[in-house]
This record gives sequence, structure tokens and C-alpha cells, in this order.
Amino acid sequence: MRRIDPEVWAGIAMLVVVLGIGALVPIAAPGAVLVPVGAWLAVFAAFVVVTGWLVLGAGFGTVRAYLLLATQVVLVGALVLGAPGAGWLPILLVAVAAVSVYVVPMHVTAVVVVVNVVVVAVAVGVRGSFTDAVLSGIIYLLIQVASVGSTFALQRERRMREQLAAAHVELRAAAVLRDVSTRSDERLRIARELHDVLGHQLTVLALELETASHQEGERAREHVLRAKTVARELLGDVRATVGELRRRAPSLQDAIESLVERVLAPRVRVLVADDVVVDEEQTVVLVRAAQEIVTNTIRHAEATALTIEVVDDDGRVRLVAQDDGRGARRVEPGNGLRGITERVEALGGTVRVDGASGFRVEVTLAGAREGVLPREAVR
Repeated sequence: MRRIDPEVWAGIAMLVVVLGIGALVPIAAPGAVLVPVGAWLAVFAAFVVVTGWLVLGAGFGTVRAYLLLATQVVLVGALVLGAPGAGWLPILLVAVAAVSVYVVPMHVTAVVVVVNVVVVAVAVGVRGSFTDAVLSGIIYLLIQVASVGSTFALQRERRMREQLAAAHVELRAAAVLRDVSTRSDERLRIARELHDVLGHQLTVLALELETASHQEGERAREHVLRAKTVARELLGDVRATVGELRRRAPSLQDAIESLVERVLAPRVRVLVADDVVVDEEQTVVLVRAAQEIVTNTIRHAEATALTIEVVDDDGRVRLVAQDDGRGARRVEPGNGLRGITERVEALGGTVRVDGASGFRVEVTLAGAREGVLPREAVR
């Protein structure tokens, strides 16, 4: 069973508290409401809508976030001042302070806390003494500070987990690309050895056969036997070299899976079709694309699952990444997506991005170039 994030539980608890208070105040303390109950409930409904909008779609530090937070503070103040006799109602102020941590910087949250303390003091002072107002203000100040502090700690822990996961993806990508570069260098070394060793053996074989063609009887047979020996050695060297190339052929499945082996959230599934054939340069581009996609999903998508699939589409290699995050109505490529596009287009490929339902990135490359054989073709 997948562990549910503590922030989810905190959000559920806050929702239950807010809705419970809205239902209890008109029923349990109708005399505490100084305004018409219908008007108070209308303000409460608006408060719930604004809070949901703020939490689900405001973003951090945006103009929308500031406007919604200001509206939320005004509405909750109106609720508390409209029912000063409901002793548990100021808990909504604590919820507002906690929510503000997710959408605005801490200095703005501090302003929200101060405004809430003033609202509590005024609400208590309407029916109580000045001392009661001061004590209530201090109590709710401390409660808000504790709530904001714990919420900020949860946020910081989540950011640290995201940064650690993103750093691990980048580290694994560097390791994979280093291995690809090493394999490329090794192939160059093997090619030189093929030239030196096999070239010498082929020369000897040609000379033996040429000599045999000018001889007769036992002397010709001797040269033919020598040629057969050289051919047998040559075949063994070719098999050994091709076998080494086969063992060292890059595995795109393993390369991408190694990027995400320690990523716990979101869950990442990697599917690479068996008929996909790529060379080193294309492997580098696809690994870099997968790295950027996974990193962006961790940092921005708020997704729980990500699927990366690579298939052969009529001779073209197609990578499709789809998450179940919040997506974006308008996709504005950052440096990462622009970097992917530049790398792919340099190889004659294309990149398509869609944020309508989650976030989807599709990378298409031409098939492997001539001279690159699939692993199944090597015997």
C-alpha cells in the first residue's frame, strides 16, 4: 500500500474542521451570529470556494495567489466578527495562516497572522473585557505560529525530497552518459584492432591462396591448409570481437530505468519496445530528454505517476512521456524543454508538448543510422 503524504492528511483534516465549523455555528450557537444566518452562510460558502481555489490552482507567489489570499482573509474576518460568540470559530484563522504558507512568502504569512490576531482580539472584545481580548490574541498568535511553523517544516521537507530526487536523476544521467561515451571510445579501439589484426590475417590468407593457385599437388595442398588455418583464426577473432560489441551494446531500457531507480514520488514506469534500435548519439538525446522530463515532473507537475514509453514507429524512434499531474493550459517551454528540442532537432527529430491532461512530451527521432545493428542481429 502506498504511503499517503502527511500534507494530504493535513489537508483532509483542515477540510473536515472547516466544513464542521460551518455546519455547527448556525445550529449549536445561533445566538452568537450577529448578522442574518443566511448572509453568514453565504459568506462561509464564499470562503470555502476561495480556499479551494487558492489551494488547488493559485500557484506560489502569483498575482492570483495574492488576490485570493486577500479575499480569504477578508472573508474569514467577516465570519469571525459576524459571530463573535462562537468560541471555536477563530480556528478558521489558524487554517488561513497555514494555507498561506503554500502560496506566499513567509513575510506575507506574518502579515496574515498579525491581521488574524487583531480580528480575534476585536471579536473577543465585543463581548468580553480588554484582558480577555489580549489573552485571546496571544493564544491565537501562538497557535498560528505553531501551525505555520509545522506547515513550513512539511513544505521544506517536501522541497528537500524533490531536490534530492532531481539531483539523483541528474547524477544517474551523468553516469549513464559517461558509460555511453566509454562504450563509444571502446568501439573505436576495437575498430582499430580489427584493422590491425584482421587486416594482417586477411593479407596472409590472400597470399597463401595466391601461392596455392600457382602450385600443384602436395605443395598446393600445404598452402591451402595454411589458408584454412588462417581463415579459422580469422573467424574466431571476428566472433570474439562481435561478441564483445554485443555485450557492450547500450541498453536504452537499463539506461532510463537507472535514472529513476531511487525516485519514490512520482512512481515512474519505463517501457522500451524490443525492436527499438538506437546508436550512441540517439541514446544520449533520449536519456537527456528522459532526465529533463523526470526532473520537471518531480519539481512542477505534482503528479503521482509518470510513464515513459519508447517504441519503433515505422522506422522512427518515438519516446512518449505522460504524467497524471495538474498539466498546464498554456505550455511555456523553459530552458529544459528548449534544450530537449534543440538536441532532438539537431538529429532531425521533433518534440511535441501537451499540458491539456496531465503533461505529455513526445520526442520523435529517425531510426538508427546505417551500420548500427540490433542486438538480435548479432550472432
